[in-house]
Amino acid sequence: MLQQLPDGTLATLAALDAAADRTLRTGLLLPWANVAVETELSRLGLRHTVFHHARLVPASRTTAVDASFWHGLREASAQAMDSLSHISLDTVVLACTSAGFTDGPPLPSGLVTAFDALLQALAEAAARRIVLVTPYPAPVTAAEAVALSEAGVEVLAYVSLGLDDGYAQVTPDQVLGLVQQLPKEAVESADTIVLSCTGWHTLPVVSELERRLRKPVFSSNLAIALLAARACAGVAS
Repeated sequence: MLQQLPDGTLATLAALDAAADRTLRTGLLLPWANVAVETELSRLGLRHTVFHHARLVPASRTTAVDASFWHGLREASAQAMDSLSHISLDTVVLACTSAGFTDGPPLPSGLVTAFDALLQALAEAAARRIVLVTPYPAPVTAAEAVALSEAGVEVLAYVSLGLDDGYAQVTPDQVLGLVQQLPKEAVESADTIVLSCTGWHTLPVVSELERRLRKPVFSSNLAIALLAARACAGVAS
């Protein structure tokens, strides 16, 4: 059974953190050029979650999202997990959303991706109809829409910036402007808005979008935080 929690993603996160009865240690495997994950998670003020970071360097040493990037992150995950092996971790997250819905080498056992965290967040919120917003190239965004649909989440519409790199430079105004490109009827019919990708800074716009659209907003980084906070609070779906 879903636990009744406050409206709004940030309020839900705060309530889960307040309900925690222990400290949870989460390993974060970060794409080597990603700065948004550490920036955003540190600003959420979680008192009962400690994040331990390891950086993933793809063999191609690229930062643009493409097959060599995703495959490289997946291949580097085993060594990164080994670097955290002396820490008693409750969960380990590959803090890349697109690596979770694209192909590549199998991931180490016990590793979840930011895409998995998003799916869990949507399931916990009973959100079955969404609109999707990403900074990705159009084909990558379309692939995520397909992956969400295959997981039982109906994507009513999606928009993207069409970028393959440089996500940390996307401004809050650009994110807000992109959301405005969504068809009004799709937004009205959606249960929630999803801002996918751990590499762009979306935390500054979450509350504003929830106020404007009167819908909960989930981002990849918030989904990671919710995954950890729910484990701390012992919340089961």
